Amino acid sequence: MLEGSFLSHLVELRARIIRSLGVLLIGFLPCAFFARELYTLLAQPLLEKLPQGGQMIATDVATPFFVPMQVAMMLAFVITLPHTLYQIWAFVAPGLYTHEKRLALPVVIGSSLLFFLGMAFAYFAALPVVFEFITYFAPDGVAVMTDISKYLSFVLSMFIAFGVTFEVPVFVIVLVRTGVITVEKLKEIRPYVIVGAFVIAAIFTPPDVISQFMLAVPLCLLYELGIFIAMMMAKQQSEKTPSEPQQPEKNRLDHEDSSRKED
Repeated sequence: MLEGSFLSHLVELRARIIRSLGVLLIGFLPCAFFARELYTLLAQPLLEKLPQGGQMIATDVATPFFVPMQVAMMLAFVITLPHTLYQIWAFVAPGLYTHEKRLALPVVIGSSLLFFLGMAFAYFAALPVVFEFITYFAPDGVAVMTDISKYLSFVLSMFIAFGVTFEVPVFVIVLVRTGVITVEKLKEIRPYVIVGAFVIAAIFTPPDVISQFMLAVPLCLLYELGIFIAMMMAKQQSEKTPSEPQQPEKNRLDHEDSSRKED
């Protein structure tokens, strides 16, 4: 019985993976048709900061083909992510308790939206500042000509850094709701979180102070936002849960005595 149930879960998992990959492939086909334009759009923050006549280069033979295709695949993954998350949710939901379902679905939706918001913040706010700093400090006689594959790797690392940073409220809420940590403890460790935010920013951003602040300050603010939301949720939970009336000690003892006499 257990083996049959395990095999049925494997079959369902395979089916949902195939569905997700199929939808991803369908989303990739139109994106691949506009792969060149998509890479140009992705490279716009750097292209706008290059000196007059500056351009990007490709040092490998197949790079001009594969790098735009990687961008197309990345966009297709973002577009089809709601369907992928739905497949994951449909697979794990039957094994969750009711209170876990109530927490899991908002967490999945909220974390996805916050990750996309972090990517947008990196593209529109952080990357222009970073490339302005880099091109400004380029020595005279040095032409800034970035390889397109290295540019893609750099941008993806920035997207991941800012995307994960914007997940902080979700992490805080989940930790509080699952009882791993309390709001009071989160407030107590606030100074360490601030120091850690600037350390993380120094690791994952270029060496200019502005971009480091653009990662560290949102991380601290989002940490405070997570604490605030967790406090509001805890307050609402306490208001919805009525306190059970406690029976006076004397009445409880009398009730126990009468029960023994009847026995």
